[in-house]
Amino acid sequence: MRLSEFEFSIKELSGALGDFGTLLPFAIGFVVINGMNPASFLFVFGLCNIATGIIYRAPMPLQPMKAIAAIAIASRWSPDLITASALSMGLFWLILSLFQGIEPLIRQTPPSVVRGVQLALGLSLMWSGISSIRSDSPALGVVAIGLILFLSRAGRRSPVALIILVGGILIALSRGAIPDPIISLSRPDLAIPDVALAWRALYSGGVAQIPLTFTNAVIACCALLTEYFPNRKIAERQLMANMGVMNIGASFLGGFPVCHGAGGLASHYYFGARTGGANIMEGILEVGAGLILGSSLVTVFTAFPEALVGGMMVMVGVELGRFTLGVDKSDLPVVVVTTIAGIYWNLGVGFVLGLLAYWLMNRLSRQG
Repeated sequence: MRLSEFEFSIKELSGALGDFGTLLPFAIGFVVINGMNPASFLFVFGLCNIATGIIYRAPMPLQPMKAIAAIAIASRWSPDLITASALSMGLFWLILSLFQGIEPLIRQTPPSVVRGVQLALGLSLMWSGISSIRSDSPALGVVAIGLILFLSRAGRRSPVALIILVGGILIALSRGAIPDPIISLSRPDLAIPDVALAWRALYSGGVAQIPLTFTNAVIACCALLTEYFPNRKIAERQLMANMGVMNIGASFLGGFPVCHGAGGLASHYYFGARTGGANIMEGILEVGAGLILGSSLVTVFTAFPEALVGGMMVMVGVELGRFTLGVDKSDLPVVVVTTIAGIYWNLGVGFVLGLLAYWLMNRLSRQG
């Protein structure tokens, strides 16, 4: 590892913050609804980001596992159950990474199915962003999208996400929504996760999460990384092993299940991140914020304008969707099947139906 492989700049930091639009809703839910310790949330997330930046030397994203997060928030899981879910997910992905036959299986995945997964995720992000804009302030959302488009044309020197973040904080301040004093020294929770709760979390939420992680965090993420950085190869088994270790570690620090994702990678890249320095800077900020700001972050999280978050999500969705523009016409039916099923049900179902569509088309073409 060479220091020259990392860049520490405003633009890298802006890119690192590019996917906070997907992080913020889950952060608010975990802290406000589930009662998680904000210090634990940010401390664990920050440590994992620092480790991710050092290991991959690329702006590899880190996100809460969305299916588990959605189920946990909707069902009002206790913090102990959320922490236990990190243990069960960590063990699952670590064990799966030990099977050497998993990579050849992944290599057989048709590119058209991967593109369909990416498009489904992109359209889902766009719709979520539009919904956030409509529920908050359509005018502010339009301004956010226009600002992102304008600043993006300025090239890599423009810290778009950082400007949006600062703007959101200023708006929250103008509304009198930031607590005074804001300093609230805190520490993360140290605990031994309950194995019985880990098993319960696995069948209550992990089963729904596994296909999503496999398609988006493993297959689509590695494919997108190759698109952005052709000379920087990361094996799928390595990615699964790292996710496993991080989640097991997070479970002992009062954390939550985390994974990578194609959407987060597109966000980092779109907003300027190109090296692991982006993750390291983000991680240091998150660890510091968790320890220094602590419980004050609950108010800060809830005060941030949802329309700005929505605007960023819309543009990230567009970034993900653009990769389907170069798909061959003969592959379009598979892309369409994968996309529609991924949006209507989930990415796991879309992935399976896309494979079936690909197999059926190949069989019909051979018979013809």
